[in-house]
Amino acid sequence: MRRIPKILLLVLMYSVLSAAQNTSGGISGTVTDEQGAVIAHAEVVVRNTATNWRREVDANEVGRFRIDNLQPGTYQISISASGFTTREAMVAVRLGEIASLSATPLKVHGGTYTEEAVCNNCPDVATNTINNAIGRKQIEDIPLAQRSFANLAYIAPGTAPVEPSDPTKARITAVSFAGSSGLNVDLSVDGGDNNDDYIGGFLQNYSPEAIQEFNVRTAQFDADASRTNGGSVIIATRSGSDTLHGGAGYFYRGNRLNARNHLDNPEPNPKQPFSRQNVVANLGGPIVKDKLFFFTSFEYVDENASVAYSANNLNEFNALAQLAASGQIPGVTSIAVPSSVTVPFRDLLFDARLDWQQSSRSQWFLRFALDRNHTQNDLIQQGTLPSTGVFTRSNYHSVLASNQFVFNPAWLGTLTLQASFFDHTKSRNQLLHQSLQFPLSKTFLTTSGLDTFGDNQFATAITAFPVERDQQKYQLRYDLAHSSGSHSTKFGLNLIHEPVLRGAFAGDAERVVSFPEDPSFYLANPGSFAADYAAGAQDIPAANGTFAQSIRRLGVYAQDSWKLKQHFTLNYGLRYDTTFGLFRASGRDQNQNPAVAALRSLNIPFGSRVPHDYRGALSPRIGISYSPGSTGSTVIRAGFGLYYNDLAQNGWAEAFQAVNAPFMSPLAAGAQGFVIDPDYHTPYALQASFALEQRMGREWRFTAQYQHHQGVHQYRRYEYVSGITLPASAPSVSLFRTDNRSQYDGLSFLAEHRGGRYNLTAHYTLAKATTYGAVVGELFDYVNGVSDVRNPFGPGDHGPSGEDIRHRFVVSGTLELPYHFQLATLAQFESARPFTLTTPEDLNGDGVDSNDRAVVNGVQTALDQFRGVPFSQIDLRVSREFRLGERFSVRPFAEFFNLLNRSNPGNNFVTDIAALPTRVNNLSNATAFCLDATCTSTRPIRSIEDLRVPGGALGDFFGLGTTVGGAFAAQLGIRVSF
Repeated sequence: MRRIPKILLLVLMYSVLSAAQNTSGGISGTVTDEQGAVIAHAEVVVRNTATNWRREVDANEVGRFRIDNLQPGTYQISISASGFTTREAMVAVRLGEIASLSATPLKVHGGTYTEEAVCNNCPDVATNTINNAIGRKQIEDIPLAQRSFANLAYIAPGTAPVEPSDPTKARITAVSFAGSSGLNVDLSVDGGDNNDDYIGGFLQNYSPEAIQEFNVRTAQFDADASRTNGGSVIIATRSGSDTLHGGAGYFYRGNRLNARNHLDNPEPNPKQPFSRQNVVANLGGPIVKDKLFFFTSFEYVDENASVAYSANNLNEFNALAQLAASGQIPGVTSIAVPSSVTVPFRDLLFDARLDWQQSSRSQWFLRFALDRNHTQNDLIQQGTLPSTGVFTRSNYHSVLASNQFVFNPAWLGTLTLQASFFDHTKSRNQLLHQSLQFPLSKTFLTTSGLDTFGDNQFATAITAFPVERDQQKYQLRYDLAHSSGSHSTKFGLNLIHEPVLRGAFAGDAERVVSFPEDPSFYLANPGSFAADYAAGAQDIPAANGTFAQSIRRLGVYAQDSWKLKQHFTLNYGLRYDTTFGLFRASGRDQNQNPAVAALRSLNIPFGSRVPHDYRGALSPRIGISYSPGSTGSTVIRAGFGLYYNDLAQNGWAEAFQAVNAPFMSPLAAGAQGFVIDPDYHTPYALQASFALEQRMGREWRFTAQYQHHQGVHQYRRYEYVSGITLPASAPSVSLFRTDNRSQYDGLSFLAEHRGGRYNLTAHYTLAKATTYGAVVGELFDYVNGVSDVRNPFGPGDHGPSGEDIRHRFVVSGTLELPYHFQLATLAQFESARPFTLTTPEDLNGDGVDSNDRAVVNGVQTALDQFRGVPFSQIDLRVSREFRLGERFSVRPFAEFFNLLNRSNPGNNFVTDIAALPTRVNNLSNATAFCLDATCTSTRPIRSIEDLRVPGGALGDFFGLGTTVGGAFAAQLGIRVSF
């Protein structure tokens, strides 16, 4: 084992108690008399109004104070000094923000003076981080189409929805930051790590019933922010209080309340039935007053979706059934053909939390959370029979314990311990050891389907995905913070032990048969079936499809928030992250990879060495927060920093599989191998930001912000082919490198109103995101490839990212109407997202037929050259509250999603010219559309825009779509609370 550098040991000794995320808020201010002179050493006491928990600090010699690590909520602050009036006020503390009170003058006589107004718009002048805290009221009031925290995250400027990209995690939607795929974001719940370390993104789902508040941080995070080069989402769960409180609700969405999706389910095909009911409940309160509290929440989802086959597909399926009945299909004598297939989904979300105020100095809480869901007939699409479906089951569990200990008014320690577990399995509906693939399953209406009948190959046009997943994670954090008025200093260590990070691809022996024609053709031409069966058959031997890692992650940091003047704060810090065992799989390193051995024997450079854990991820961060003038209503924030993230491991899973068996001999010539580049470098982003915030009175806030993200050392996949781009004596190799780069620039404007009869948040973002890629371009994602390994940064390989949204406008809010009625909305409008047009032909002669962009009228198209259509969706809730006494209320409501029933294909367009509904005359150079079967009658392609055809299977088969919104849907419900 390598020796740990001495400087790292010093850092570890100095910061042996640490944190990885700021999961709380705080209050800062300056104490003065009525003439503006500072009052030294005033006593400041804050009290949580819900639990009576108290903290005491003293202002420093120039009257400044700061209280960190306060849980979100309302606090009573009391400031007193000898010879002065005690001044009291109510302050709303928000997650991840420091409420900066303006100068708080004390009057020169005894007694107590109480402020009447609650400070709910106090500007944060203590940090340069761009925060977007979303509170409990917004979570309860805003209509949520999928009842996901991600729906609300869109309220933050610089974010955008992305399609679910992981079929192993049902109903968990990613959030794009800075034009990325959303898989490079750090997510934590109550300070506990909640990242999926295989594919990235959110791991365990939480019901909105369990969330008190969350903060979407889009740029310039302090050094305590853990691995991320996109954004950061921190969530605080709800807790009990001295008052018994709770509620229950029911959400109903029936088939008759949903409009037909004319793009995905056109007439005269039967309408796809859909229904969903959600039952929610929560309860919290005291066990021992002022001492011990509990809170628990529950949500159950009962969803019945379906796949309704079209008349054309039923005709093809029946033809296939007749071929089986006539004995044409080996081993298959009958095939059942239903008119539709139900896809039931069930989900149980449960959270329980216990808070204990051990003493005035020590506070504990223990939280348990689980998410258990399953889906029957998962992954079936319009062009696939029920045999291709699977039964999917996912189980998540986590236990978190946290202690906050006040050593003295200046020193505070926070301990976090967490254990989390994830288990996922997919079981085939049938195991026939063969799969038949017909063109009808790869048309523009089923963009990802491959298997018409038989065993699901668990593959899409982009990637294969696992049938098993297991992740066990144990985390130790401790945060040591010191506040002295002018300085707020933190030191940290975050240690994650992940003994199990494993999965498995399907490894059964299979015969996969690809046919050039659909079943109806073979029914009319029975003599062709046997010949095409033999010609299209590929036998896949049984294999060990497992991959497994055991890794440790270490992060240490030190940071300081230095208040140089009353309205000027300098934030600076240094963070170091590293991972141990990143490239070891099944206990072996890549020296046991047969492909590496073969390349090494041939002196091919990228096979001469193996990758090692990266140890250079040192991240300096610096920023300022400045409030000119004396009112504190204007705040300027600016900063710069490096942000590392070793992301997820799914791009390399095949290289991990390669070392499953003990090494025997180098891989044979022409065989397929998988290799990780020996010059691996952890991807990182250079971030710079500037923001101007203006508060107007107690209710309005306006913000303009600019962000620049420069992505460096991102993932790309190179495909080398034996005999073409490698010697004929070498195997073909998929090489995983970290040499990509990207750029994002975004300018956002936000207006926010809080108070009175309405709350409003509206923001507009003008942005541009670019990257390198072959046919897919995503910032910080493993799916990026190269068109030609001989020219990896060649012409046409640079273009917009898949989430390059030039214009995006979001408005959300609530309006209180007479007679206790309320209107609430979440509306999104954005310009068209890009997509790439490809061809299955090998145009550049590199031996790969999946990484070439289409040629139209003699000109090759470029990465993400095309654009879909603008997205527009308005969601609305109408509700009315009925009060039953002082505490009880009943609120029935009606919610309307995609109120105007706009067709929203987004960028879900046909990307393969071979799958266009009207065939082109030449896949190598498309110049015309074929108007008959023999292509003797044609129509010229006058513009590349003629090739833009919306695709079907909206949302792919990974889950409900978010950027390709569904048709109009209504939902009725009722909520009772006390």
